[in-house]
Amino acid sequence: MIFEQPLQEATLLQRYKRFLADVKRPDGSEFTLHCPNTGSMTHCQGKGWRVWYTDSQNPKRKYACTWQLVEDADGCLIGINSALANKLVAEALDKGIIEELAGYSSRRTEVAYGERRSRIDFLLSCEGREECYVEVKSLTLKTENGVGVFPDAVTTRGQKHLQELMAEVARGNRAVLLFCVQHTGVERVSAARGVDPEYARLID
Repeated sequence: MIFEQPLQEATLLQRYKRFLADVKRPDGSEFTLHCPNTGSMTHCQGKGWRVWYTDSQNPKRKYACTWQLVEDADGCLIGINSALANKLVAEALDKGIIEELAGYSSRRTEVAYGERRSRIDFLLSCEGREECYVEVKSLTLKTENGVGVFPDAVTTRGQKHLQELMAEVARGNRAVLLFCVQHTGVERVSAARGVDPEYARLID
């Protein structure tokens, strides 16, 4: 993925109120970034870590700059902008990188489905094949031995999404839970049983 605005480097001072982060530029000046991640961001916000941000150049925004990447103590890069996960997956689908999801002629986004009228990230379809419901989750939490885990906090919304996906499978459709791993140190993925046991149970 190529960012629309160039990435600029700074040093993280603190993240607070979930959506804000104070950083320091190389020249020593300090300012506040918008943090586009509602999660706990466990292990993604060490004081003094290098971060990269983009500047929207939009004078109407209270916080014109958006935090995009952070480098952790192990030198791993982490993409903290969870909104980019769907864009990354869409790009991968366009380029045919995800072989398991290749061969579909139509793709729709944010389609309401299921009894609870959730919105699926991607609905893939093709004549002669069952519809494929794809739910995307952004994963940034790494534990020992390169294992990435999700979620990083209890997510009743995520539990609902899993239940909706299982219901689609019961109806004869295909359903896929796709983890967009935004952490260069992650080698495999698992449910975070110690964080959200119910989510892990549903995955099992």
